[in-house]
Amino acid sequence: MINPFKLIILLCLIAFTACSQGNDKEKIQLAFNPDDIIALAEKNYTEALTSLTVNGRMPRNANADGTWRTVPLRDWTSGFFPGVLWQIYDYTNKEEWKESALEWTWPLAELKDFDRHHDLGFMIFCSFGNAYKHTEEADQYDILVQSARTLATRFRPEVGTIMSWGNIHEENLVRHQTIIDNMMNLELLLWVADKTEDEELKEIAITHANTTMVNHFRKDYSTYHVVEYNPSNGEILKKRTHQGYQDNSMWARGQTWAIYGYTMMYRETGDPKYLDQAEKAADQFISRLPDDVVPYWDFDAPNIPDEPKDASAAAIASSALLELYQHTEEIKYYNTAIQLLNRLSSEEYLANTENYQCVLLHSVGNKNKDSEVDEHIIYADYYYLEAINRLTDIVSDI
Repeated sequence: MINPFKLIILLCLIAFTACSQGNDKEKIQLAFNPDDIIALAEKNYTEALTSLTVNGRMPRNANADGTWRTVPLRDWTSGFFPGVLWQIYDYTNKEEWKESALEWTWPLAELKDFDRHHDLGFMIFCSFGNAYKHTEEADQYDILVQSARTLATRFRPEVGTIMSWGNIHEENLVRHQTIIDNMMNLELLLWVADKTEDEELKEIAITHANTTMVNHFRKDYSTYHVVEYNPSNGEILKKRTHQGYQDNSMWARGQTWAIYGYTMMYRETGDPKYLDQAEKAADQFISRLPDDVVPYWDFDAPNIPDEPKDASAAAIASSALLELYQHTEEIKYYNTAIQLLNRLSSEEYLANTENYQCVLLHSVGNKNKDSEVDEHIIYADYYYLEAINRLTDIVSDI
């Protein structure tokens, strides 16, 4: 049975997408029913919960035969599986999803002191951040606070950024690497800074965002994946890629991290320069989308159109652009998000065939290493479902 509230939202959504709002360009209509997407997510993740056990590892890739590839808790993607369960709960408000999400969230508590890479934001905020939003349990709050303080230990004031990769305890460190993905982990710092009035955490996040804004963007507002710094004085040693096609190419997922990250920075600080940066990164992304809108894994990959598409980049972008629309009321951001969601919600991308226990197919992890190419990857589901929830929130607010 459809949740009556969600049915009202759906009817409003259909009406909302059929008209314009203070703009002479009409909003693109939805080509899918959000309830159907959540129903698919409920069906497939119910099967996943039946087949998987909480055993110190987290699911990362769903396979066509109904199995999963799992990874250690210290993998950067470990927070996304419980995060997906929280996104389903956010939409359905069904107690069983809350219980399952909590069951899969708590094993990550041990990561609160993990300082070996920068991804605590992904690992902890997608899990415990969503958990605390719904439960406000003191133990969850403590884990979020300690995780933020652990993440902050990777910040080097001489450089002005958090060190993404590498051992911060290494003696005679020769390079400090920062990746564009790191923008996504600043939300944990800012959330905890706000709750605890810790100005140091806030300043670290702002300094990192400002340094990244100067050094990670090209003149056209496409992004470099990696910037290597001299750890002692912040001198730039090299700008390069790791997962993109070439050092000067536009890696699709990296560009979406930038859009999402600077939109979040504006939300959390109110500083208009971050909104401007998010818009410029988004405009560059939109200007280069192919006719069917789902980006190739890299916009400059050599064999386009015979290159794999990256559904995860499309999902991240759809969520980020919906929030960017909320801040700007620029219809182009809303329409691009809807185009992306319409395409992702088609038969080509949805995991409604064979025995997949996930939602989205056809993502790309690291094409250069032939790793996770044209596969399901858990974070694609997370940001896709987050976008669905954001879409319904937009409609409920009008």
